[in-house]
Amino acid sequence: MKTAYILLTSSIIFCSCSSKPNYDATGIFEATTVTVSAETTGKIIELTVAEGDSVTADSRIAIIDTTSLALQRLQIMNEQQATEASAPDIAAQVASLRTQIAHWQNEVNRQERLLADGATTRKQFDDAQAQLRTLRDQLSAQLSTLGKNRSSISDNAVALQYRREQIEDQINKSSILSPISGTVLIKYAEPGEFATPGKPLLKLANLNDIYLRSYFTASQLASLKIGQAVTVIADFGGDEQYEYPGIVTWIAQESEFTPKSIQTNDTRANLVYAVKIAVKNDGRLKLGQYGEVRL
Repeated sequence: MKTAYILLTSSIIFCSCSSKPNYDATGIFEATTVTVSAETTGKIIELTVAEGDSVTADSRIAIIDTTSLALQRLQIMNEQQATEASAPDIAAQVASLRTQIAHWQNEVNRQERLLADGATTRKQFDDAQAQLRTLRDQLSAQLSTLGKNRSSISDNAVALQYRREQIEDQINKSSILSPISGTVLIKYAEPGEFATPGKPLLKLANLNDIYLRSYFTASQLASLKIGQAVTVIADFGGDEQYEYPGIVTWIAQESEFTPKSIQTNDTRANLVYAVKIAVKNDGRLKLGQYGEVRL
């Protein structure tokens, strides 16, 4: 009886000691996701990736029809060429006037020499000077008018060039490239559907580098810091568990109420702090999977 009592007492003490969880916090494995959206309007003519496919950064994942944009670009190019061709040739249009000015400049010089020799009258000299001034005023006015016209045409041509570049930018954006290397999690559209700017096409995530979002109590924060190495235990159900090295990459600055699906070592704690722990995925870890943290 004494031996049985000792064994029973030892068993109770062992159960009491082993009732303490072998972890400091729990959480769910997550990944940073990227939603790829359309940036132009048109029918989706290519979207070949499927959910679960792997894509590399800058690889083409979708094409939106650019027929309408190409026609707009062609129209703008024709307008731009016509506008530039309508610019006045200032040198050609004032060439005749410059010739007349040169002639009357020579005439004024000649009349001045004749007047000095007494071979002409003052009136003839003054008339030649007046004619030269008139021609010069005409040249100045014509140059001003032609210059304004040319400037206005040039501004119109530049505006058309900007419109053309905008259209070309939209054409380039119609070929959608993957912003990251990752896995297609969700596919929101199919070829043949109509795309509009901002319409989601698919969601990507890099599943190689994921993180465990776990929650710690205020009393545990003293043992946590950015860059700290911890042990992450992935639970695959039953007794199947695997340990992974993890690095604390982020600690929330404000507390929040404990999510119902999360357990902490101190189950009485209501306010906890979210913590992200980076984990290198070996292919077994899945998003939404349950995990534990041991400091």
